[in-house]
Amino acid sequence: MVQPQEPVKLSPGFSLFPSLKPPNKTLFFHQSTALFVTFLAYASFHASRKPPSIVKSVLGPTLQSDSDSGWAPFNGPHGTHRLGELDLAFLTSYSLGMYFAGHIGDRIDLRLFLVFGMMGSGFLTILFGLGYWFSVHLLIYFVVVQILCGLFQSIGWPCVVAVVGNWFGKEKRGLIMGVWNSHTSIGNIIGSVVASGVLEFGWGWSFVVPGILIIFVGIFVFLFLVVRPEDLGFETTGKEVEMNVENEEKLENEEVGLLGTESSDSLQAIGFLEAWRLPGVAPFAFCLFFSKLVAYTFLYWLPFYIRHTAVAGVHLSHKTAGILSTIFDVGGVFGGILAGFISDMIEARAVTSVAFLILSIPALVLYRAYGSLSMITNIALMFISGLLVNGPYALITTAVAADLGTQDLIQGNSRALATVTAIIDGTGSVGAALGPLLAGYISTRGWNSVFLMLIVAIFLAGLFLIRVARAEIKGKLGEGNRLWNSITTQ
Repeated sequence: MVQPQEPVKLSPGFSLFPSLKPPNKTLFFHQSTALFVTFLAYASFHASRKPPSIVKSVLGPTLQSDSDSGWAPFNGPHGTHRLGELDLAFLTSYSLGMYFAGHIGDRIDLRLFLVFGMMGSGFLTILFGLGYWFSVHLLIYFVVVQILCGLFQSIGWPCVVAVVGNWFGKEKRGLIMGVWNSHTSIGNIIGSVVASGVLEFGWGWSFVVPGILIIFVGIFVFLFLVVRPEDLGFETTGKEVEMNVENEEKLENEEVGLLGTESSDSLQAIGFLEAWRLPGVAPFAFCLFFSKLVAYTFLYWLPFYIRHTAVAGVHLSHKTAGILSTIFDVGGVFGGILAGFISDMIEARAVTSVAFLILSIPALVLYRAYGSLSMITNIALMFISGLLVNGPYALITTAVAADLGTQDLIQGNSRALATVTAIIDGTGSVGAALGPLLAGYISTRGWNSVFLMLIVAIFLAGLFLIRVARAEIKGKLGEGNRLWNSITTQ
């Protein structure tokens, strides 16, 4: 049973709309609201992150290798190298910033910290686009803007995962977070459609419009995001998260986590090195390193690849290539949901991730070999590849990170969520920085080499989870044997 107490903290939006306060609205309503607001927040982050991949084919070397086309300094013979270095600048600062963002996020107001990251990201995305109207051709300008933008973007993920982890327990977390994590793909789709739609008016608009979008969403987040149930005075009983309104530094949780049963403890933030030593954190973090390397190579280079690879003998336009690339993200939506559902059903996150990784290898081989035959085969194989590549990526960055951040060794300490999430996704983001850079260099040797790199990365990602998956399988077999023995002895 859920009983709202006198609210402790209120976001400004609740003063504008008093009917949203408890007891007018239930816990379920506010849980749904938290999911919706964080969904919009991170979708806008990804929408503002997508433009560089859309404008690559405009900025970089053209199909005719005409040095007068494109945009200096990205249109020369080493243009793909410069574009890869631009991705590296953003993703390196993003991955490094992630570690600090998680550490800070566990210690300050997550709502204000998240809004700060959104406003900064929007401003810097717009600043990148202004280079079009001011005719900026200095590589250092674009690199510095991307570095700063990466730092602000790194604030988003630890914050939204920590908020969702605060509002939801472990039951069906994989499915809930699988559906919720579709914000990544939805954001990519929105960013691709918006950036491609305004590209004909000048590539600067492909940055300015998504930049304005994230700023507006940031205002909405500032008004309506509630970080924890106790901020609204909720107290639950039974198997749900226990909320003690009188002392906000206490959190009790009786649920079963990924590695055991959680008990009550304080909300003291966990140390960075201590979080690294938690069981399961390192293998999943290094798995995500290679998994995200693959996902972000597609994120930043798929429109460019489609533009430069004839489909049924025809080279597609910049706009069509950008919109077509969203099929990979549509597959990613279904992949995240499917991976979450399966992992909940079999209660084995690592086994699910390994299965998706293994199946994604033949999917990429088929896409490279037969994706150019026709538009139908291209769409079908791109969808399957997106489903299988993004499945484990979505699962690890959401449900697994939340599970590991609330396991029994830290006694249900929700203040560890942002730190553990930042470690896992921060390590993955290092791989995300490396993948697009390598693709920029390797693509000059041919796209077969790029796909070989992706397949090797997927294989290595699976290797890091072999021991964890084996432990999960042994645990399931042990449970089965114990159940059988109990039946036969009765």
